[in-house]
Amino acid sequence: MRHSELAFTGPATFFKAPHRPVGEDWKADVGFLGIPYDFSVGYRPGARFAPGALREASGRYAPGPEGFFDLETETYRFPGATLIDAGDVDPAQLEYQESFRRITEAALELRKRVRLPVFVGGDHSITYPILRAYADLDELDVLQLDAHLDYSDSRNGTRFANSSPFRRAVEDLPCLKHITVVGLRGLRTNLEAYRAAKARSHTLITAARVRENLPWVLERLPKGKKVYLSFDADVLDPSILPGTSSPEVEGLSYGEAMRVVRQTIAQNELVGFDFVELTPGLDSSGLSALVGARLLAEVLAVWGPEMTL
Repeated sequence: MRHSELAFTGPATFFKAPHRPVGEDWKADVGFLGIPYDFSVGYRPGARFAPGALREASGRYAPGPEGFFDLETETYRFPGATLIDAGDVDPAQLEYQESFRRITEAALELRKRVRLPVFVGGDHSITYPILRAYADLDELDVLQLDAHLDYSDSRNGTRFANSSPFRRAVEDLPCLKHITVVGLRGLRTNLEAYRAAKARSHTLITAARVRENLPWVLERLPKGKKVYLSFDADVLDPSILPGTSSPEVEGLSYGEAMRVVRQTIAQNELVGFDFVELTPGLDSSGLSALVGARLLAEVLAVWGPEMTL
């Protein structure tokens, strides 16, 4: 039976997709896995509620059987797509090692079932256990859209916080060859983390450089690689998406961020995507969740094939 076109009816699943637990036997083009874990934040908590908020907001963008109609190209994007909501990983609260084990296990299962796994956090610490599920690849690049480097060796004696996922990932995963970070800004950059990232020759691009010379930025994105895309909500300017734990002024516009995403998808093989650090309780208007849902939908539309009218 076709789902209702009304955004607010029916069970709240990602884009009104059928719910199939990740442990069951099924196949789809795209699978969504919620990871309601925010026990690693160092400032304002609440990202654990993002998967639920995005499920509700994404009903507004549920595609019909024709897919998404692209006004710019006058084509349907992603026609006939099969989407599955694979449910949530149940975190072990303060037992981060067990939580991370469950996240990696679920990510491995999702990869077996879909062409594009989509992970919805949660804070940014979840990207580390997700990336462990890609250890079988010979080579992997990461594109990180983020206001912050998230490359600290430790913060306040903690090595597995949301400020360290990519440091842990490059230490543990020989396949992770390069990280490109776009959108960096603010006055709280950890000098040790910055030097460590530069020492590994990661590409670090500030939000100011994006505004000044976007074509220059696009030329420095990965090409011909298997790419995992990690999108932190705080890369966007807080006037667009205020509901995030650690907002920074003078962020990217939605259009600038999507130019980076489109270019990356166009010239690489996208093997996974996460959206993290949305804290819906900090935005009573619901705008942040709607922007996040629009972003998820647009990534699918850009990634999927198109059909001319």
